[in-house]
Amino acid sequence: MLTFNNIACRRDRSLLFDKVSLVVHRGQKVGLTGSNGCGKSSLFAMIQGELEPDDGEISLQQNVTVTHVAQESHASDAPAIEFVIDGDRRLREIESRLEQVNDNGERHAELLADYEQAGGYSVKARAGSLLNGLGFLTEQHHSPVSDFSGGWRMRLNLAQALMSPSDLLLLDEPTNHLDLDAVLWLENWLRAREGTLLMISHDREFLDRITTHTLHIEQQKANLYTGNYSAFETQRAARLANQQAMFDKQQQTMAQMQSFVDRFRAKATKAKQAQSRLKMLERMTKLAPAHVDSPFRFSFRAPDALPNPLVLLRDANIGYGENIVLNKIGLNIQSGDRIGLLGANGAGKSTLIKAIVGDLELLSGERLPAQKLKLGYFAQHQVDQLRDEHTALQALMDVDSSLSDSDARNYLGGYGFTGDQALQSAKTMSGGERARLALALIVYTKPNLLLLDEPTNHLDIQMRDALAEALQQYGGALMVISHDRSLLRSVVDDLVLVADGEVRPFDDDLDGYARWLSDYRARSSAAAQAKQHDGTVTNPENSIDRKQQKRNEAAIRAKLRPLRRAVEQSERKLEKWVTQLSETRNSLASNELYNSENKSKLAELMALEATQKQQVSAFEDELLENMQALEQAESEQAADN
Repeated sequence: MLTFNNIACRRDRSLLFDKVSLVVHRGQKVGLTGSNGCGKSSLFAMIQGELEPDDGEISLQQNVTVTHVAQESHASDAPAIEFVIDGDRRLREIESRLEQVNDNGERHAELLADYEQAGGYSVKARAGSLLNGLGFLTEQHHSPVSDFSGGWRMRLNLAQALMSPSDLLLLDEPTNHLDLDAVLWLENWLRAREGTLLMISHDREFLDRITTHTLHIEQQKANLYTGNYSAFETQRAARLANQQAMFDKQQQTMAQMQSFVDRFRAKATKAKQAQSRLKMLERMTKLAPAHVDSPFRFSFRAPDALPNPLVLLRDANIGYGENIVLNKIGLNIQSGDRIGLLGANGAGKSTLIKAIVGDLELLSGERLPAQKLKLGYFAQHQVDQLRDEHTALQALMDVDSSLSDSDARNYLGGYGFTGDQALQSAKTMSGGERARLALALIVYTKPNLLLLDEPTNHLDIQMRDALAEALQQYGGALMVISHDRSLLRSVVDDLVLVADGEVRPFDDDLDGYARWLSDYRARSSAAAQAKQHDGTVTNPENSIDRKQQKRNEAAIRAKLRPLRRAVEQSERKLEKWVTQLSETRNSLASNELYNSENKSKLAELMALEATQKQQVSAFEDELLENMQALEQAESEQAADN
């Protein structure tokens, strides 16, 4: 489908990569990885025809359609759902032709058939599903695009791209503007999507669950590996180990030859042999030593004090104006706590952190900080507030004006700002560099409570690994909001759920949270439907006796339990078949499978894929039926109450 033939790319006279030759086959899901600045986005620009290769050529099969996510969106008055539907250009063209046909003749009938085949009658449901999955509330579907902030417009751009039925989908860091809930949804959506995918991402767990191949750029070369990111790491480690062994062996051989030449060049009896070995040395193709791009490493400075508790929230109502987001919150953060915050979009995770920091005044209740509390707060607005005209060196001097130039440079060098990089203005830095500088400034203050709100945005995998390693060694307390599950799994000990105006411990793991989220969405949907059918509000003073209410609630749970169990069982069955289908497609993506000697194996796998697709479809229908039955039962119970 997509062929790279001896491609080279230079930017600002620097060679990004050279002599890249490979083929991406139809149906493959390829993760494009490498450190920031290695040329991943330039490769995307070449595929889209926005950038010409300096050498070589890129070719697409005829009639292959390509979709990418727009990086900007204008503040239009179009409703969000219509903006998303615009991503299906073929459907929009059919709609336009239908408007131009005035009669109900043969042409009109043909266009209606095309409209039905293109999914026109279900288009709003599909667009609404995309919006809901990416975190938009149902009531926001008809809000104008201009009502949304920049981050939410990027989600709209992503939804518009996902709406397109293209052959090749290009995604550049699709999770950067998403929370964990939306990432989990997008992961499942991309796994089920047919078609070819080429995706830049630095989220290793996201890559692992989606990709069938990994295209890695390093040392000005690009290598295509079969398998997901974890498989790539294993193969790359083996290749580097073999390369190093060959290099060491060659160095030993060359040293022996050179020693012989040096010893016997002047001796008449050995001179001919010495000259022969010298020529062999000159002709020998020198192998490069195995090289791994220098991983970025840093560490957090030890806090000066670790008081207990660090911060106490007591009976706290948290929100904005008269809007209470979190109700009667009690929270005790101790030294050594390592907490990951979970919760659906809009549940109040960032609001809670702002209240802990003190940036958001409590509506009622108490915030009791320790006398020696020293906060380190990282959020996107901290990154955005870096003064564009200031260099990294000036930014650090703003934090501590007593620092000498050499001490400041030494400190910044530990965060990758070496030499002239310390004199680079913030406005010329990449997103990853700005985030790294913001972290460096926070760490310098030696906080004993670190609050991180999506710290991995714009960081490549090496930098994320370095951050995780540093956080593992950090001696203070930690609270993290992140869509990067690898980071959460490696640095937090306890999970806390923010939901329904409450903050409570979550006694399961991240996989359990994915199951909880699916159930929560089903219940929320049922509650919304029930609200539409019954707009009455119960007066607490007229409510029934509390004991009777508890008995009624227990009866409701007993009645709904088998329906919820059926939903959970269908979800597990569907997950099983989706996983098996993904594994089969991974096998089908292998280039070797299409050799003539593997014809029977190919036929077997294609038959297996067809069976698995049928099973996935069947269990999707079963899950939908069970969810509808549960929603109807919940709606009826809500109406009865």
